[in-house]
Formats: sequence, C-alpha cells, structure tokens
Amino acid sequence: MKYLVLLCDGMGDYKNPQLDNKTPLEYAYTPNFDKLAKKSVVGTVQTVELDMKPGSDVANLAILGYDPKRYYTGRSPLEAGSIGIDMLSTDVSLRANLVTIENGIMKDYSGGDISTADAEVLIEKLKKEIDNEEFTLYSGVAYRHCLIWNNGICENLNLTPPHDITDREIAEYMPKNKKLLDITLKSQEILKGEKANSLWLWGEGKKAELDDFTEKFGLKGSMISAVDLLKGIGKFANMSVVNVENATGYIDTNFTGKANAAIAEFEKGQDLVYIHIEAPDECGHRGEILNKVKSLELIDKLVLEPILEYFSDKECKILITPDHATPLPLKTHTHDPVPFLIYNSTKEYNGVEIFNEDTANSTGLFIQPGYEIMKKFIEEY
Repeated sequence: MKYLVLLCDGMGDYKNPQLDNKTPLEYAYTPNFDKLAKKSVVGTVQTVELDMKPGSDVANLAILGYDPKRYYTGRSPLEAGSIGIDMLSTDVSLRANLVTIENGIMKDYSGGDISTADAEVLIEKLKKEIDNEEFTLYSGVAYRHCLIWNNGICENLNLTPPHDITDREIAEYMPKNKKLLDITLKSQEILKGEKANSLWLWGEGKKAELDDFTEKFGLKGSMISAVDLLKGIGKFANMSVVNVENATGYIDTNFTGKANAAIAEFEKGQDLVYIHIEAPDECGHRGEILNKVKSLELIDKLVLEPILEYFSDKECKILITPDHATPLPLKTHTHDPVPFLIYNSTKEYNGVEIFNEDTANSTGLFIQPGYEIMKKFIEEY
C-alpha cells in the first residue's frame, strides 16, 4: 500500500460574491478531486484547537499526527532546522521576514515577491550591522529568513505574523522587546530605498524535537515542499526531505516537478509521501481571488492527475486536505474546520458528488482533535 497526502495549504475559504457566491474550491474545475470524492470518506477536521494560533506550523504538525500541544515550540525553530541551523537549548529562533512598509502600513509581507538571490544580498548587508555575540541572522528562501537569539527569551513577546496585518498600520504591532525593536528599526535604516525595506520578526520558539515518523507509524515517509517550515518538520520527523527545482511556494511553482518527485519517492520504496503546496495560501493572503481558484485547478491537473495515473495498478490511499482555511476576505488564517477526503483503492465508500466545504460538512463526519487524522488515514479508513 502506498500513501499520498496532498496538502493544499490554505485551501479552505468562504463563499465569495465574485465567484457566483461559491468558495474557490466550489468554483474551481477539479475533476480528479471530485472523482475520488465519490468513493471516499469525506468530512471535516479541526486542525487547530481554538486555544492555539491557526498557523501552518501547528496545523501541519497535526495533519502529520503530532499533537501540537505536546510537540510545538514555535514556528521558527522548525524552519531553522531546515536551513541547517544547529540550535542550542538556550537559543531562541525567530522568523525574520523581509517586508515592504509604506507610510507606516504593512504593504507586502513578502517584500515584493523578493527572489532568494536578491534576498541573500540584503541579508548579507543586514548581517554586517546586526550580527554579534547575541544575535545571528541567517538567509533562507525568498522573503523567509531566521534570526537566532543566543540566551534569548520567547515568553510574552507577543509578536505578530506580518501576513496577519496586511494593509494595517504597524505601530501597535512593532516588537515591545527593546532589543528586537532596535533590530527592526536598524533594518529599516539599512534597507531604506529597497522594495523590501524592513525585517519583521515573529514565530519565536525554542529548539524543536519530533518523534521519528517511521517509528511512530511504521511507514517510510518523504516530505515535498517549497518552504522551510515543512522541510524543517520533515527533517525533525526524520522523513526524507525532497527539494524540487523551481518550487517557489506560489502559483508559479513547479507543480509537475512535485508530482514527478513524489512518484520517484514511491519508486525508491517510500511508503508515504506528503506533498505540501503553498500556492492557495499565498493567494489567500494576497486576496487574489482568481489565482486561488487557478491554483486549485493546477493542483488537480498537474499534481493529482499524474499521480493517479501512476497509482492505476497499485493499492493506494490518498488524503486531500488543507492545513487551515485562508479566506480571501480576511487575508489570514482562521480556526474553521477544513474539508478532507480519504480515498482507499481497496475499499469503496459512499462519498459525495463533488468535494468542497459544504459537501464535506454535510456528511457529519468531524475529526477532533486534528492530530488523529493521520492515524485514521493509515489504520482505519
């Protein structure tokens, strides 16, 4: 049996008047999703408990079967592991976004879609002024970077993700900690005149540790993603982490390359492949209605379809779900339960005609806590 998790980041949404009062998933042409849904277990899952922030960090840990209340130490430590930072137990890691601020407003949490190459130049410039015995800045991917705080604190910092405050005044969200505020202000002086003209610090946490995925579930797993967060989770879970050329985390990502990489992993003998696709989430944060629809259609056509063809003569299970909702009107994550389907080639369930938020909710099947879904996927359905 082969197991595929197709994680469509931020896919969940609300009905939109510009989409004939449908959600992007309802509006999108997704024949492969729907073909599976007719024979699948379909329902909703509470990926993030209401007393935790609805981030991709917490939600993906849950989908992978790790109770976030036990394993979660913060977002940035997971990313730090991905880019090869060997944290000490006394270190605090913070995500350092390159962002665009105009007239005191958070205009772009991604620094104008800055490329990794251009970001490296800016990070090197910042390092010369910021790095010292206490703080070290590390370059990551695109706008996503990392600051390590030696003997730092992470309690009561109350740092805000920049994608949560798009088009808002930043004054009330600036770091309250003087050292972090000074770094932010210094970055703005150094980057004055650049499109990406500030660092934004958030996602603080201590060194992360996860149980070995294979020991936990008895399956050899692989992680495919464009973003450091998921690569870091895969690394800490001792999964095989696969890099795909031209995987960007946005709608211009290499969808076909991700599908081919998954097939290659199965051919190598891996049991479970987790494909994380960031594009729907990025479109949600940007309020790009038609691009969010298009991203789901591309996933259906360029990722799911070739894998289904590969699976045509094999026993397989497929889990399709978002980690959380990123509704277009809000441009940020919510705690809403999200739709899922679980397909098993050896069984036929009475599913739903089409796969979307309404049909998933209509079945009455609700999984809570969310971290139970992986065990159900592997052992029950």
